[in-house]
Amino acid sequence: MGLRYYSAMTQVIIVGFVCFLCPGMFNALNGTGGGGQLDTTTGNNANTALYSTFVVFGILGGAIVNLCGVRWTIFVSGFTYALYSGSYIYLNHTGSGSFTIAAGAILGIGAGILWAAQGMIMVSYPREEEKGRYIAVFWIIFNLGGMLGGILPFAINYKKDNGSLDDGVYIAFVVLECLGAFLGLALAPPSKITRDDGSSVVLVKYTNLGTETMEILKLFINPLMLALLPMCFNSNFFYTYQFDNINGGLFNVRTRGFNNIFYWGAQMIGSYAISFLLDTPRFSRKTRGMIAFAIVFVFFNAIWGGSLALNIKYPSPLPLADRIDFKDSSRAGGAITLYVFCGIGDALYQSFAYWIIGALSNDNQLLARYIGFYKGMQSFGGAIAWQLAAKKVSHRNQLVANWVLFAISVPSMLYVVWKIKDHSEPIGPKDEGSEHYEEKGVEQAA
Repeated sequence: MGLRYYSAMTQVIIVGFVCFLCPGMFNALNGTGGGGQLDTTTGNNANTALYSTFVVFGILGGAIVNLCGVRWTIFVSGFTYALYSGSYIYLNHTGSGSFTIAAGAILGIGAGILWAAQGMIMVSYPREEEKGRYIAVFWIIFNLGGMLGGILPFAINYKKDNGSLDDGVYIAFVVLECLGAFLGLALAPPSKITRDDGSSVVLVKYTNLGTETMEILKLFINPLMLALLPMCFNSNFFYTYQFDNINGGLFNVRTRGFNNIFYWGAQMIGSYAISFLLDTPRFSRKTRGMIAFAIVFVFFNAIWGGSLALNIKYPSPLPLADRIDFKDSSRAGGAITLYVFCGIGDALYQSFAYWIIGALSNDNQLLARYIGFYKGMQSFGGAIAWQLAAKKVSHRNQLVANWVLFAISVPSMLYVVWKIKDHSEPIGPKDEGSEHYEEKGVEQAA
């Protein structure tokens, strides 16, 4: 049976390609360390500005999407990615980072709204037993963008051992990101989407500004959201260490692009692999969650242990003349392998986090707010991590901070997984005319 335009899978594929072209290109650029600049200070400050505004508009994003719809919010948000990439051309020619930092703050607004819309589509459109697969389909398409974005700087800068990325790389990113913005117009309104079993993805069709304001405020007293806060905070915190300290601090400019091809490719493998566990009918949903939790726990402790060993061997940042090239197999092999495993770990973590949130409800408007909260708190962690890098906190101390934060997130993550039940179907409104539903996705918090 072919894909229908109004099917849930078609919409997830479309938003996947939007993110392939917009956040995917941003990830490729960010993954080079410092936005591809030799001096990473401006890139780190721009990321701090980006994630600072992302905190606010990530939290507000769910409400904005509920009020304005997915099509136009994604369309407008996509252009903020192009503005950010284009700002580095200005930086290349003037040496002034003010425009790039301002563009980062504007991107934080657009990204917060775009990711709220994306998350709502990805976790509320599929049936319960399909959520892991839909997350994997999105993650694979999205990270194809990161792979392509890694090929561009690798190819264009192949003959360049060190220095900043050339204008041609940034121009290519701008063109692709503009295409992604226009692709957002191809999305259909949620009210018209039906699943393969004929059910509608929309449980509630009406909302207003007052309702959305109250519901956002309630997120901050929701026991489950508060329990997930450490997981949310940590979920973007580790990017700074991986991109800036491993890839940006150890490798020359062409090898950073080379590494990103495999980092984002590994993400596709990780997400695809864990989707089989998250959707398998052989185990209860809670059991699947507990097994996935154990995998993430072991994998991340191994990553941080390997990162410590690498940092001891090659204190980052290495002097420019001593940066590792991918052709130097004796030095590059272990470091690149670790970076690739970081990509797998990120995919496992993010897929698991989205799956947990998707297990809390099937209400698309409620999930839009949950995803917005997740992205907002995620960006809070990202803002702090990038500012630590901008303030030149030692890479060893940044590594320790990452490991400690992961350890702190473990108990509350386990608590929420333990609360998950097998079904999240709405069982009726609490009050006449209310848009809220009692959910069976989790046990009531004590």
